[in-house]
Amino acid sequence: MTPAQFRKAALALPDVVEGSHHEHADFRAGGRVFASLWPDGERAMVKLPPDEQRRLCERLAGAAVPATGAWGRAGCTVVRLAAWTVADAKDALTQAWQAATAARPPRRRRVD
Repeated sequence: MTPAQFRKAALALPDVVEGSHHEHADFRAGGRVFASLWPDGERAMVKLPPDEQRRLCERLAGAAVPATGAWGRAGCTVVRLAAWTVADAKDALTQAWQAATAARPPRRRRVD
C-alpha cells in the first residue's frame, strides 16, 4: 500500500477531514484523530480498540506494533505500509473511524 492509497481510503470515510500536526498528515472524524501518515512515507498509524490492535499486530507480526507508551496502550498502532493490503487497511481504518465516532459526541470548540 502506498501513502496515496492510505490517504484515499481514510478520506473515503464519512465526514473525515485531513489535518496535520507534528509535520505529518492526520485524519479526523468529529474532531478526533483516528489515523495518520508518518512523514517518512513508509508508516501509518491507526487508533484501534485494544482487541483489534492485538489482532492486527499478530497478523502483521513485526510490521504492526503498538506505539510507544500511553499512545500504544490507547490503541495507536504503527504499521509499515508496504506490509498492508489495501483491503486490510480499509478494514482497520473503518474500525478506527467507528471507534472515534462512536466513543463520544463530537468535540465542540469553544468560541469566546
